[in-house]
Amino acid sequence: MKFSTVSSHALCGAVASALTLPQTSPNKRGLDADPLDLDQFGWFETLSLEDAKSGIVKSHNGSLSKIVGEIADDFSGVADAIANALSIAPSKGSSEDSETTESFSKVNTVQAASASCPNPNIRFEWRNYSDTDRHAFVNAVSCLMNAPASGNYPPAQNRWEDIVRVHQAMTSTIHGNNIFLFWHRYYVWVLEQIMRDECGFDRAFPWWDETLDAGNFAGSSIFTADFFGSLPGATNGQGTCITDGAFANHICHIGPGTGNTDHCLSRAVDESLTAQSNADFVNTCNSRTAYPDMENCAELGPHAYGHNGIGSVMADVSSSPSDPVFFMHHLFVDRNFWLWQNGDASRKTSITGCIDSNSPCTPLTLDTVISVQGLRPDVTVRDIIDTENGAICYLYTY
Repeated sequence: MKFSTVSSHALCGAVASALTLPQTSPNKRGLDADPLDLDQFGWFETLSLEDAKSGIVKSHNGSLSKIVGEIADDFSGVADAIANALSIAPSKGSSEDSETTESFSKVNTVQAASASCPNPNIRFEWRNYSDTDRHAFVNAVSCLMNAPASGNYPPAQNRWEDIVRVHQAMTSTIHGNNIFLFWHRYYVWVLEQIMRDECGFDRAFPWWDETLDAGNFAGSSIFTADFFGSLPGATNGQGTCITDGAFANHICHIGPGTGNTDHCLSRAVDESLTAQSNADFVNTCNSRTAYPDMENCAELGPHAYGHNGIGSVMADVSSSPSDPVFFMHHLFVDRNFWLWQNGDASRKTSITGCIDSNSPCTPLTLDTVISVQGLRPDVTVRDIIDTENGAICYLYTY
């Protein structure tokens, strides 16, 4: 992956007071910030599907380092088994409103095994998320974009950028190691809580099954004028500013990289890259039985290709959360992780891996601390390893 090293700063202090703001145009000043050249954003290091199928674990400096150990014979049926257990059919493309879907996304009644999570939030796939829920989601994002920054995460200029800035500041410690999936799981959950507390969002998050749109992200109902705006290609070697949708003409003040230059929210789709967010790649990664091997494949595989395929702001390792679709993408990544965990109960209670590239490395353990620099309290891996037994409480429909 291409990015400049940045140290994690001690960004402390209380978060902003709870707010519920009217839904106005987010952070618009007209198009007075230009798109940037694509090479200013960099890219995420990738692993090819061919190498993934060969069992290769690739280090994040680009070298091919080793072959994985045990690989499960087949993982493709786990999602259907989970959906059947919940009596919820996996989405196959419907975008119609559903009374059942909407009621589940607001208040769900599925009982979890753990007393600490008796009523988990059910994360529905975007196609099974009602239009009412979809608008509630993008309106809550707009609410944060219009809310004042807390002052604890300079140079953030709004509440949304508080969240982006934390990711930028922590980039070097949350990518390229085995803490990646856990940190981003908590980061997405933290956004959900902030949206609830400060913008009145009262639903479970949706997730995006990118495998259904692989090779045609631009055709997804996510990228429409009703929701996240279009997904255009590059323009003269630059990203194309987004001028429609809920985040039209949005100006980003964080990034690219470790710097901060005002630029428009821009995209530059490459469908040859989005094509790699396919079910074969997900199943190949999830067939790896050891967590470090699976994590490496997931991070450098579908995760990296999704970022690079959407392009421009989303291809920037440090400040990609400036584009709200970042969180839809990471809900997909977390769902794949959750699916892998459901393949073996021990994956919700034990962990191995490294949190740095030192030799010997610092081990990843259940007591490893996950920090979001004061956006919400620190947790440990133990707290979030099981989405239905700890500090978080949710599941996916399939």
